[in-house]
Amino acid sequence: MSAPERADAGALPVSPSMEPAARSAGIPAPALPADRRTVAVAAVAVAVGGAAALVARALTALIGLVTNAAFYGRLSPAFVSPAGNALGWRVVLVPAAGGLVVGAMARWGSRAIRGHGIPEAMEQSLLNEGRVPPRVTFLKPLSAAVAIGTGGPFGAEGPIIATGGALGSLVGQLLETTAAERRTLLAAGAAAGMSATFGSPVSAVLLAVELLLFELRPRSLVPVALASATAAGVRAALLGTAPIFPMPAVAAPPLAALTAYTVLGAAAGVLGVGVTRAVYRVEDAFEKLPVPWPLWPALGGLLVGAVGWAVPRTLGVGYDNIDGILSGGLLGTGLALLCGAKFLSWVVALGSGTSGGTLAPLFTFGGGVGALAGAALARSFPAAGVDPRLAALVGMAALFAGASRAALASVVFALEVTLQPAALPALLGGCAAAHLASCLLMRESIMTEKIARRGVRVPVEVTADYLDRVPVRKGCSAPVVTLAAGEPLARARERLREGPGVPSHNGFPVVDAAGRLVGVVTRRDLLDPARPGSEPVSAAVRRPPVVAFEDESLREAADRMVEEGIGRLPVVSRRAPDLVVGILTRSDLLAAHRARLDEGRRARRVLPLGRARRPAGAGDAAGR
Repeated sequence: MSAPERADAGALPVSPSMEPAARSAGIPAPALPADRRTVAVAAVAVAVGGAAALVARALTALIGLVTNAAFYGRLSPAFVSPAGNALGWRVVLVPAAGGLVVGAMARWGSRAIRGHGIPEAMEQSLLNEGRVPPRVTFLKPLSAAVAIGTGGPFGAEGPIIATGGALGSLVGQLLETTAAERRTLLAAGAAAGMSATFGSPVSAVLLAVELLLFELRPRSLVPVALASATAAGVRAALLGTAPIFPMPAVAAPPLAALTAYTVLGAAAGVLGVGVTRAVYRVEDAFEKLPVPWPLWPALGGLLVGAVGWAVPRTLGVGYDNIDGILSGGLLGTGLALLCGAKFLSWVVALGSGTSGGTLAPLFTFGGGVGALAGAALARSFPAAGVDPRLAALVGMAALFAGASRAALASVVFALEVTLQPAALPALLGGCAAAHLASCLLMRESIMTEKIARRGVRVPVEVTADYLDRVPVRKGCSAPVVTLAAGEPLARARERLREGPGVPSHNGFPVVDAAGRLVGVVTRRDLLDPARPGSEPVSAAVRRPPVVAFEDESLREAADRMVEEGIGRLPVVSRRAPDLVVGILTRSDLLAAHRARLDEGRRARRVLPLGRARRPAGAGDAAGR
């Protein structure tokens, strides 16, 4: 068993061969939340974070190189928009050519490069112990650079997140790590990729927790946070600390405006459900085409090129579009046309199975819808104090929250990329409403639908294990029926015959003349006909006792049962580890979950609403 597994296992079994004093002195204390392995993994995660930040910058430069070559016929790594090209109708062919290359890479390289990357990273984390095939580490950024550089309407952040995750997984596979540590390094690389792209270290950690880790434990949170902070530091050293989406300062919203932003968030959540369903319906439509799947990205690229010919700003990443929306530079009919055309281009391209991200397109749609709605509200209800720019920011964050179910990450992300603290109440209300609307209308999210269709069960909640909250002393059965070590088997069998007062469990602690624990025997051991009745009960003890301590959690005890392959544990106290005070069985563990179910399902009034009625005559008695 590895060091972290020993730490998670809690206290070790107590051997009966130890002298009482030695056993008391050797009782391990409850396991700490972190250990030396956590420190080692955190150190590796820092290195992964720095490397992922450099990879993010390299991928951005590679996208710029492909964009310049494909649309402007020059060799330059500068990150530019394809919208200013002078290709005319020939621009239709550029995304199609990029789709052919991506399809070939997927066919002869790895199909894992298809899609926006986060669902694939989730699948590897949930099913494959955090092991991403090494070739994906190199093919994913290359395919994304080709797809986006040739005009694909995607953000670079999805592929960067996937590449960072693949890098963390690769490092975890090269080192001697546990499955949990590999998953942590995968999440650390993914968070570092997002942090390096947007300069948003906190939201990157939250996104990793909500979409990749599904836990908030020191062993995973600390390495991921350090990797994300490292990536943000590398980005600041290379690009400075200015927000990626600067916008004019907004004022704290009054109550009426805050209400409007919350309603806007709910509408964005409903829109997120529609966007998710549209993406997968288009994907289903491509599945029915009588065309080999490696050609689908090229077909999608033809439509991307056609839309880009009509509306050039739909081509490429479109961060400049988000800038224009948040600053108020894009409004009216032009903004509506951009959002509609960008959505059509993106949903077809993503459904075709090419390589690209979802964050930037969702931010564009959400921001555009929010800006249009905010402008309409500002004209119709000027006294409400709605700011179209803040409405755009709320719409941007809320649409992503509704589509991805990463509500907290969405709130903090909008705050980090704009540095607008006054927007926080509006963002919180809007994203919470969007999250609620999405949960009411859709089982899966845009991140989980693809892998859910393949039978992968994705956790939808980050919640504490209920058994971790219940101490053994509250969940065990007491008092316990014990057997004397020197008692003949025949007499013990007689005592355990079916009848009133006979315990229903199948395991019984065996104690010596002083009441000290010797071991555990099962009902089957006692009734074994091969054993003569004259033998003492101690002869049926097969192994040293494995115990649970009163102050441990039921989760620690359940883990010990699994590790030792047993169904019951004698319960002892740390002050008197030789004396049995109870027994914990598998039935006790199941019974403990009844309280958990009651907490979520049983509704009752705890305090009375009106004055309690006194029994008749109570007043007279009180008067006398």
